[in-house]
Amino acid sequence: MTDPVTNSPVERVVNTIARTAVANEKYFGDLDAVVGDGDFGYSLARGFEIVLNDWDSYDRTDISTFLKKIAVVVTSRIGGTSGPIWGTAFLRAAAVTAGKSEVDGPTAVAMLRSAADGIMARGGASLGEKTLLDSLVPATDEIERQVKQGHDALTTLQAAAAVARSTADDTAKLQARRGRAAYTGERSIGSVDAGATAVAVMFEALVQEWQGDPA
Repeated sequence: MTDPVTNSPVERVVNTIARTAVANEKYFGDLDAVVGDGDFGYSLARGFEIVLNDWDSYDRTDISTFLKKIAVVVTSRIGGTSGPIWGTAFLRAAAVTAGKSEVDGPTAVAMLRSAADGIMARGGASLGEKTLLDSLVPATDEIERQVKQGHDALTTLQAAAAVARSTADDTAKLQARRGRAAYTGERSIGSVDAGATAVAVMFEALVQEWQGDPA
């Protein structure tokens, strides 16, 4: 049996995502309340609270096993449509890491691509429909560019975070086509998408996590 994966970059990423979701509960909820039902921040925080509370109990035999467990918790404990969508993202990322003991740059890109594809399939969403994909996909594109140029993790995350923030802000120009916000029609134009902004905030939190430790 292989040794458990301990304090791996994947663990750091998941833990940072979870802590960011909990810390920004009100902010994400307020953004969602502008044209949505306002439960995005609450739902995300409650689910990731459980991820953090049960953190030490997760099987770390390998990366894929760990991510699959996170996917199960997220899917079952985050309310509304967010649970299945975020759970699918983790599950798809887990599939990419099957049989892998570490994650390099190209693998990280493949994980994010697979996560985005899973979100599209599960939610029936596409780019330009004012969803988290409008930040996640461009940020992934930027990560791929940075990896191909041979940049380190911190530099790559900084570039991705800048793209994630810019594209999240740009969702204010879009009309919502998915979720409760879609019912508001053109009134959804002028406000940013909560999910896309959450992606940006999480990338910015990852930059802080890796700051001073670009290994």
